[in-house]
Amino acid sequence: MQDSTLNAPEIALTSAASHEHHPDLRVFGLLTFLVSESLMFAGFFATYLILRGGAEVWPPEGTEVELLVPTINTIILVSSSFVIHLGDTAIKKNNIAGMRLWYGITALMGAIFLGGQVYEYLTLGYGLTTNVFANCFYLMTGFHGLHVFIGLLLILGVLWRSRRLGHYSATKHTGIEMAEIYWHFVDIIWIILFSLLYLLTLF
Repeated sequence: MQDSTLNAPEIALTSAASHEHHPDLRVFGLLTFLVSESLMFAGFFATYLILRGGAEVWPPEGTEVELLVPTINTIILVSSSFVIHLGDTAIKKNNIAGMRLWYGITALMGAIFLGGQVYEYLTLGYGLTTNVFANCFYLMTGFHGLHVFIGLLLILGVLWRSRRLGHYSATKHTGIEMAEIYWHFVDIIWIILFSLLYLLTLF
């Protein structure tokens, strides 16, 4: 009988080779998570539109919406999507310094957005329980702000990990791509929120 131990190295090599060809499911997992988050936001949007459609006056008196700060915030956040893509493009050219630069700028833009949101909350003149519009407003913008904060942590995590030599390269940059995908999701949700909560109040 042939000794099975003689085939152990061959089996190990075959197993390692097959493992290398397994698809990377991390991006798929992220996309699945974002789909679930999209459904949650869709529930918020639908509820808001139903409440708006059933009200005689919207927003209710005493909860006027200012457009200046949110418009500036929107420009900053939407622009950051283009900036973060430059970082992804840089790493695919093996330009670590370029990736760090663009991701650093994106992080700064995200922090400015959150600062603008906090300023808006402090100057609105109404709170979470003032009326149903205020409740929807704080719930949706606050929940989105939480997602921006998480995205900011992801970007900072990428920058921290990039300190390790060879951690990211032109052929190894899944973490960078995942941070970019998440950030684009945050931007898309905000565009919808801005349209519903701010622009539609003008009509």
